[in-house]
Amino acid sequence: MHRIGYLLSDGFQVMTLATQSVFEYANIVAGEAFYSVETFSVAGGDVRSSLGVSVGTRPLGGRAAIDTWIAAGVNTPLTSPPPAEVLAFLRKAATRARRIAGICTGGFVLAEAGLLANRRATTHWAFARELMIRFPDIRVEEDRIYIVDGPIWTSAGMTAGFDLALGMVEKDLGSDAARSVAHKLVMHQRRSGGQSQHSEMLDLAPKSDRIQNALNYARKNLGRALTVEELASTAHLSPRQFSRVFTLETGQSPAKAIEGLRLEAARLMIEKSRHSLEVIAKETGFRDRRHMREVFMRGFGLPPQEVRREARAGDRIGV
Repeated sequence: MHRIGYLLSDGFQVMTLATQSVFEYANIVAGEAFYSVETFSVAGGDVRSSLGVSVGTRPLGGRAAIDTWIAAGVNTPLTSPPPAEVLAFLRKAATRARRIAGICTGGFVLAEAGLLANRRATTHWAFARELMIRFPDIRVEEDRIYIVDGPIWTSAGMTAGFDLALGMVEKDLGSDAARSVAHKLVMHQRRSGGQSQHSEMLDLAPKSDRIQNALNYARKNLGRALTVEELASTAHLSPRQFSRVFTLETGQSPAKAIEGLRLEAARLMIEKSRHSLEVIAKETGFRDRRHMREVFMRGFGLPPQEVRREARAGDRIGV
């Protein structure tokens, strides 16, 4: 049996505990109790979450042998440092456990313990720059869902913890089991570690349904040339009205927004598929491979070939 220990401190992010469902359903898929999940704190007893909900924990001194430790983060990592006892414990655990993870700002806990020195890591995008500044010896990759560097795992914010936990299941039980768990949890998409934290659709965040409907239509039809007239018709507006309302609600012109959606779709295909760049350019609506390269250079500062090389390199080391 693989034992997983969640390490909590007062004010921990309550969503961290939701990731325990991944291991629960992995047991169901495996048809056996492959994982045992327990929750710990320094002294044991009730620990209050960021929401104020109290959770019962075991004391660290009374633990069984734990294979994987998962450190929870807090909503205010810059002003709420982890207890010294937690840091001392993690330093010792790093020499015994199979792996240690930090979910969301739990990466700061691992950093304070010195476990991320000279390693690649990520955290919630809102705190990534601060992690870089405070710990310059960490190779922070602020636009990754989760990162595996040897026995150390770190994830981006909030729901990215599910992706990290699924990554562990895939490592332990295989990709079919991980997909089955994701399906049972009704996860729309199981994201790879190398995938971007940001979604172009979320960033646009239109205020009205008519503009949202136009964006949904565009995303489903990226392989075709999309005109303002066509998008305007889906919103039941004139082209002039549509352009004005669209820009007002999203802060971008329709052309710029569609380019962003094409870029996001192309990047995902490059990272997750084996299609040629010519096919990907066609499927995502770029004029040709050269046009796609120009947009990638503007958007990411990297050509598509380099994005693919980085994704494959990440797959080889378990990201």
